[in-house]
Amino acid sequence: MDTTVLSRNLKSESTKNRKGYPGMWQFPRDTDKCCIYRVPESLRRVNAEAYTPQLVIIGPLHHSLKSQALKSLGDIKDTKSMGYVNVEAHKKIYLAKFAKRPDVNETIDGFRRTIEQEEERIRESYSESTTWIESSEFVEMILLDSVFILEFFLRKGFSIVGVKTGDPLIDDLCLAETINNDLMLLENQLPYFILHKLFHPIYPTRILPLTFRELITTYFGFRYKIGDDSNFSHFTDLARCVRVEKLQGPGQHEFKHLHHLFNADKLHSGGVKFEALEEELSLEVRFENGCLKMPCLWIHDTSEMTLRNIMALEQCHYPHTVHVCSYVEFMDYLIDTDKDVDLLVEKGILKNMIGQPSSVAEMVNKLGMGIINQGSYYYDVAVKVHAHYSNPLTRSHAILKRVYFGNMWLGTATVAATLLLIMTFLQMVSSVNQLVHDKDPVKRT
Repeated sequence: MDTTVLSRNLKSESTKNRKGYPGMWQFPRDTDKCCIYRVPESLRRVNAEAYTPQLVIIGPLHHSLKSQALKSLGDIKDTKSMGYVNVEAHKKIYLAKFAKRPDVNETIDGFRRTIEQEEERIRESYSESTTWIESSEFVEMILLDSVFILEFFLRKGFSIVGVKTGDPLIDDLCLAETINNDLMLLENQLPYFILHKLFHPIYPTRILPLTFRELITTYFGFRYKIGDDSNFSHFTDLARCVRVEKLQGPGQHEFKHLHHLFNADKLHSGGVKFEALEEELSLEVRFENGCLKMPCLWIHDTSEMTLRNIMALEQCHYPHTVHVCSYVEFMDYLIDTDKDVDLLVEKGILKNMIGQPSSVAEMVNKLGMGIINQGSYYYDVAVKVHAHYSNPLTRSHAILKRVYFGNMWLGTATVAATLLLIMTFLQMVSSVNQLVHDKDPVKRT
């Protein structure tokens, strides 16, 4: 090979290496700034769809999907790619509409300047290198995604039920729900600091008497469920924060590996009672006076997606405070079969919105696959539950109660039979006494 050509090729390869490739790790990472991660393959292979945007692509980690979608233009059978393309066009429409809102005449250029100033910090928020995206393209991507998020939230906030707006993302409930789900995906995030920095100064001038933070928490249904001083890095982190911030500190629990716990139906048959706590979205589990008290967990179509992404965030960002992973592991021990699901539904600990109990059991059992736990925050609770279940007196009492007082009719029959037995016994004693009296000549005289 000609030395000139070889030199040119080596120089080109060196330039590519400096520029990087999609999927390359950012190393070293700034642990104080990095908060958005590619989901580990051990989790992705269990259910890849739970981590992949279905309609809207936010940020750089799925940036390559846009290029693939553009290549499939005209292929109406590839509905997901066409959805990506349609929303990308919609982002530009939203940008133009947002620029026409009152008091936003010069804001778009101001947004662009702010993003340029914070570009390095935004890039450092991702676990993967984004050097392969040119600066101008990166800034434009963050601008379009940021304005899309706020414009979508505002339109949803102002929309009137039953009144069509002409915007398919607002009028079509399926599309709106898909957007909502996509905005919760770990790989599909923008760092919250840039959203807050862009919109907080202008939002108080809007019609709604809400701060930007209040708008976000209201949209996701977390208003008044999170403290005003709570910090979160992005929307997935917000969903985790709501669940863990009210927990007691780690020092309040023994953090050890949970190796065994009987399923709910077996525990119940052995004398363990179950009670639902009123606090929604809580992870607090207590065992008091033979009763396992747990918050109500709503199981609906998007529960698996939400929990999986929160758990993936914990695996990557909070490996030493895996509260949600511990909770799912605890639930996995409790739920093995349909009977366990039916029992927990009866006790109010589960709200089954997806139909068959077997579907709930299968979902819960698969949630923990690929998860690495260094311990469990529910170890001490499990120890207390097992000790109560293993007590012979407790189990005997539970068996007697289940066999003879399992329901009102069985209990009534048991009481009636007991009374009949007592009356028969008394009658027998009375007859014996009478017989003895009749045979005693002294007593007869």
